Amino acid sequence: MTDLMARPVIPIANETDAKTTYAAAAPYLDPDSRPLLVNVIEKAGGAPDKAGVEQRQEVAEKAFGAFAELAAADGVSVDEEIRYHTDVVDAIVDAATEHEATAIAFVSRGSSRIVRFLSGDVRSKLIAEPTLPTVVLPTVDE
Repeated sequence: MTDLMARPVIPIANETDAKTTYAAAAPYLDPDSRPLLVNVIEKAGGAPDKAGVEQRQEVAEKAFGAFAELAAADGVSVDEEIRYHTDVVDAIVDAATEHEATAIAFVSRGSSRIVRFLSGDVRSKLIAEPTLPTVVLPTVDE
């Protein structure tokens, strides 16, 4: 384990992302690590939400379960938190600050330039506006 991965905040979007992210993070975690998994349910800020909150909470719980199961097999315990916010990056940074994280660690999700532009590109914001170390985990070929 590196000191950066002692208490990382690890944002995960869904079950598939959780498995991919765990595969990438596993080499850097050990039983002394205590990752905080964060799933951000993005609120529309007055506009109708993209999906029902209950449905999105179920997606988050499945994602947490998938990551936690893999981590437990390696002797790593995790904490989990669902955040509700209009800005995904702010929610992740707030969680990291409140939980005294050592880093924010994530696997970059591929998407087209237009999708990144329209979505505000969470990846770029996390890297360009760091408030603590940001670790972009390498993807693991399956």
